[in-house]
Amino acid sequence: MLDTWSLRVLVEVGERGSFSAAADAMSLTQPAVSRQIAGLERRLGVRLFQRVPRGVRATAAGEVALDSAREVLARLRAMESRLTAFAHLETGRLRLSAFSSANTFFVPEAVRRFGDAHPGVTLSLLQADPAGPVAAVRDGRVDVALATAWDLPGARGDAGDEPAPDDPRPAEDVESIPLLDEELQVAVAADHRLARHDRVRLRDLREETWIEGAHPDCLGPVADLADALGGPPRIGFTCDDWNGKQALVAAGAGVMLVPTLAGPAMRRDVMLRAVTPALPSRRLYVVAAPPPFRAPAVAAMLTILVALAARHRS
Repeated sequence: MLDTWSLRVLVEVGERGSFSAAADAMSLTQPAVSRQIAGLERRLGVRLFQRVPRGVRATAAGEVALDSAREVLARLRAMESRLTAFAHLETGRLRLSAFSSANTFFVPEAVRRFGDAHPGVTLSLLQADPAGPVAAVRDGRVDVALATAWDLPGARGDAGDEPAPDDPRPAEDVESIPLLDEELQVAVAADHRLARHDRVRLRDLREETWIEGAHPDCLGPVADLADALGGPPRIGFTCDDWNGKQALVAAGAGVMLVPTLAGPAMRRDVMLRAVTPALPSRRLYVVAAPPPFRAPAVAAMLTILVALAARHRS
């Protein structure tokens, strides 16, 4: 296979009409240019240039070789330019997936910041993949996925509780980066009998109707909640839509758990209250390809998500 250096020498000789002029333009010696052309001619089995009184002139085969070489080099320059645009975030695409509570405030703010900083990159938000965030990133269906400890093999939701060394880990071709630990609060209607309290005992909610949601915006490890309530929660409604869940709470139909990220988007007629005992926190992760396989757009979004998470922790 011909190398690009030989093609560059070929084109330079053809355009300048002499070995010496091509050598000067490329900061080479005349014999070095002559050897390059001789090597090409041996490899191709045809004469590319013939000597004339003031230099060289392309043969018929040489003209074909020059046209092809110019086309190849032009395509390589175009490829380099397009890939440089990706590296500089002037173009490209980024596919992000998340879940309902993260989409209430956290993700829209990340999308706004990314769009302001990199308007040339097409950003899309996809539904959480049924196969899970790790499989979605590993198989290339999404580039960045938000997940909780409840989604990741071997991860745990308790703040500061790291997976044991023998826990199964996600596939090596993805990386799960912890962002923050979300406190789980209870949401009650503004006129609920416990709304006036800053902190609510979970045992006082034992007889309440609970509103369940889609994973991971659900009641989480029900055993933990059941222990605190003194019995299993009485689930009366299941609603996947975050606005629908809030509407049910506001109407007095039941109570639900709300993680940290959804707090800023709660309705005014729904009150958030801390609970006693505190439920195990829900750890939030972002899943992406690890370096050096991480695309520049992915790295840029990770920087934004980490910064937003830090703001929520402060």
